[in-house]
Amino acid sequence: MSVFESVAGAPLPVRVRCWDGSVAGPESAAVTVTFRNRRALRRILWSPNELGLGRAYVAGDLEITGDLFALLEDPDVIGRVARRDLRTLGWRELAGHTGTFVRLGALGPRPKPPAEELIRRRGAKHSKARDAEVVSRHYDVGNDFYRLLLGPSMVYSCGYWERGTAGTLEDAQHDKLDLVCRKLGLQPGMRLLDVGCGWGSMAIHAARHYGVRAVGVTVSGQQCTLARARVAAAGVADRVEIRLQDYRDVTDGPYDAIASIGMSEHVGDAQFDTYLAGMARLLRPEGRLLNQAIASVAPLADPSHEPPNFVDRYVFPDGELLPLSRVQGAVERAGLETRDCESLREHYGLTLRHWVDNLRGSWAEATALAGPEQARIWLLYLAASAVSFERGRITVNQVLAVRPGDRGGSGMPSTREEWLGTVGHAPFDPAAGSAGNAAA
Repeated sequence: MSVFESVAGAPLPVRVRCWDGSVAGPESAAVTVTFRNRRALRRILWSPNELGLGRAYVAGDLEITGDLFALLEDPDVIGRVARRDLRTLGWRELAGHTGTFVRLGALGPRPKPPAEELIRRRGAKHSKARDAEVVSRHYDVGNDFYRLLLGPSMVYSCGYWERGTAGTLEDAQHDKLDLVCRKLGLQPGMRLLDVGCGWGSMAIHAARHYGVRAVGVTVSGQQCTLARARVAAAGVADRVEIRLQDYRDVTDGPYDAIASIGMSEHVGDAQFDTYLAGMARLLRPEGRLLNQAIASVAPLADPSHEPPNFVDRYVFPDGELLPLSRVQGAVERAGLETRDCESLREHYGLTLRHWVDNLRGSWAEATALAGPEQARIWLLYLAASAVSFERGRITVNQVLAVRPGDRGGSGMPSTREEWLGTVGHAPFDPAAGSAGNAAA
């Protein structure tokens, strides 16, 4: 048994190569993990969890070839190698491999984390200033980079694959935007607030296909700039306003409808009630709110007892995934009535695999735009997220709520078929889609 298998405590399900030419694990393994230098091993031994492996991969000290999804689908693949370090080994076991560890350089000092890792943050968690800083860190990687990743739609949330896998990513994103519009009951002349509007796709779709007047808000400067350009190119500048603005600073209600798609993950548990209460105040009576958010499938954990993780340090600083029960409670406390809840978990897994394909297919350009470290961060994050959705470790929900009107009226049709019917359903128009994305 190799030293790697001894440290892992079980036969390795992956092929492992080291910089000195040594090899362990089955030749038939779908994945090969290559430790390019001593530092890769030190990173994992000093941080025996996903963060250690992530640091080694981001820094380029460790390479993964073969089926990345296969590596991530079995948590024990990572766990066997990463959860044990020198301190967990028995003295007899340690003594038997001391010479090997010394030769490999595994007993050296703790390596410095890659420059891309965000450890310290300024200000109180989820304050306006800190939220703007961490959101900018995530979304201001570059509009051109996101264009490669997301495709022409520039929609950074899960698609709705009502056409099945035969549909394209663009089909799925069009259908998701249209699903939101139909759930919100949009009609010509209505006012729509798009909270966390991204690059403007939702506001553009609603204005062009449903005749609404939309306001989109974002705290990402690069998103705001491109969203405004896309609005102009789509010919809806007279109906769509894009603001560089925190959701807490929106005061010009009432709105007929509010869409919050993939934004409330940034709000945080401590601010969530305040967030929904603010949305409720901005709605007119019988106005609707649709909140789409990635969600935990487990009760909230005490953050003080949670170890640092890869996503928080490299991808979504301060992001928090709330369980559906937490969201529902906040909806009720805000004085809103839940009318519908739909899980899109499988839809997100499929969407993420398309994004992985886009990134891999433009790898040279992606690394030139954002740097090899950022490209590796995104590949690992997207692939791991796809597996997490597919295996049910996390989910995503669309919660539709209404602000009750006089005598509790909702203003909604009595059946789901009526408010999700084909009346007003915007058919996919390739020509319109191209015009809407001309600036993307």
